[in-house]
Amino acid sequence: MTATAYVPEAFPHQWLPASVELKTLAQIEPLFQQLIDRPIGSVAELETWLRDVGEFTGAVGQEGEQRHIAMTCQSDDPARKAAHLEWIRDIEPVLKPYYNSIRAKYLDCPFRKELPTARFMVFDRMMQNQRDLYREANISRETALAELKQEYQEILGAMTVEFRGQEYTLVQMGRFLEETDRPTRQEAWELMARRRLLDREKLDSIYNQMLTLRGEIGREAGFSRYTDFAYRERERFDYGETEAVTFQNAIERVVVPLVNELNEERRQRLGLTTLRPWDLEVDVLGRPPLRPFNSAEDLAERTQTIFEKIDPELGAQFAFMRQRGLLDLANRKGKAPGGYQATLEDDRMPFIFMNAVGVDGDLRTLLHEGGHAFHTLAARAEPLSAYRNAPIEFCEVASMSMELLGCKDLETLYSPVDAQRSYRQLLEGIVKFLPYMAAVDAFQHWVYEHPEHTVTQRQAAWNQLLDRFGAKADWSGYEDVRTSSWHRQLHVFLYPFYYIEYGIAQLGALQVWQNARTDRAAAITAYRRGLAVGGARPLPELFSAAGIRFDFSEPTLRSLINDVREELARLAV
Repeated sequence: MTATAYVPEAFPHQWLPASVELKTLAQIEPLFQQLIDRPIGSVAELETWLRDVGEFTGAVGQEGEQRHIAMTCQSDDPARKAAHLEWIRDIEPVLKPYYNSIRAKYLDCPFRKELPTARFMVFDRMMQNQRDLYREANISRETALAELKQEYQEILGAMTVEFRGQEYTLVQMGRFLEETDRPTRQEAWELMARRRLLDREKLDSIYNQMLTLRGEIGREAGFSRYTDFAYRERERFDYGETEAVTFQNAIERVVVPLVNELNEERRQRLGLTTLRPWDLEVDVLGRPPLRPFNSAEDLAERTQTIFEKIDPELGAQFAFMRQRGLLDLANRKGKAPGGYQATLEDDRMPFIFMNAVGVDGDLRTLLHEGGHAFHTLAARAEPLSAYRNAPIEFCEVASMSMELLGCKDLETLYSPVDAQRSYRQLLEGIVKFLPYMAAVDAFQHWVYEHPEHTVTQRQAAWNQLLDRFGAKADWSGYEDVRTSSWHRQLHVFLYPFYYIEYGIAQLGALQVWQNARTDRAAAITAYRRGLAVGGARPLPELFSAAGIRFDFSEPTLRSLINDVREELARLAV
């Protein structure tokens, strides 16, 4: 099936000059002031002003995002690093009071009450919350945090090892954990572990500084607990800490037993007395690792075919992204870790960043980030710029659903047997991810509930959570590696309390998967309908628009895991 070409709608500037440059404060500040000083004499003028604010702040945001993208694509490039640091250190802090003045002008405008209540309810709630949390005294602290985040990413991006005569990044080394030769896996794992330990004290120091700054930010905003501030900052209007803990407990009861069953099956099939950390990725039947592509371009081409089979329009959108250079997929030395989709707000276009090294997981990463990209494109015609982005809990439904929808169309990468094997690995990965997510979420709650803790106490707390939620592997002799293994989870450093969103969204994605098992075409139609809403409605309504429920209670979790268990049995190796 060949997708028709995607021709995106143009959204030319209506207030800003077409070729405006917003690289310096001298270029940016006068425009901010014009918007702040503009008289608003009617509801129509308010709506025009909102359009112009969105156009301008989108253009400013795109300048900062492009610098961030450039830095992560090559974090060891001094020029890119300097440009990014200039933005977060010298420009962004100066702009924050302007943003607050914009919020105040809107919230205090007498014509705001004449706007349609249903249409602007979510926007009003968002703007009021941001004004409530804003404190000018926190700007310098937020700048210091941004610099620490940059340092963390630079440290991880610089990690390499020498393995059998060749230099590898740690991401590239992950391939060797799938090798059938056990000594090879152990050697690779130990090399990576030792390399990470070299920066253990440095990373603990960075995190300690982050904790101090975050505590100060929360107190400045009037919160005795940073947790309460963080929940408000993350705009968790539809659930709270109690629901998060309940979700953790449900995962412990429902999912952890299945993980233990899968690991015991793995141990037996591998013929081992105990599972070691380097035994968790290898194929249990001793088959060679899945290697779905030879290069980043090969991955993009094959994944495009999968998108076309899911929906021809999605395939055309991804082809457009490839043509426009909106992808950076290959891992390399100096590239920041992880994967993300960024939105270029002025262009209303997505950009996908990842670290592909040729493993099966890379395919899922690209499907995942592709789902985010399709979300961006689905909502790009939304007039109110704030509504072109949805809450993270639903953004991740967009991405995780695409992993599950794509797993049924893998013929471009695999034989039928290997396609089934990849599908099973995806489902097993979901089952194993949920307890890990619960551990990371519970860890962050513990960290901020005990602000005076020591590094040793923090390590003990992490170990206890791994005992509760983690895979039952034998870490004897590598206890120091286990206690610091959370250092790899960049969300803990960069985005405090951002992780439960993945768990909530995973339950939404599994519901899309359930729907697709019954009526695939209808499920995809509903999925795309939900994406097109952007962030214009409250979170439960976004889920509903996609044909699913915003529900992460134990009964819903149990129903979904039972279906996954059934499918795993059907795919039994």
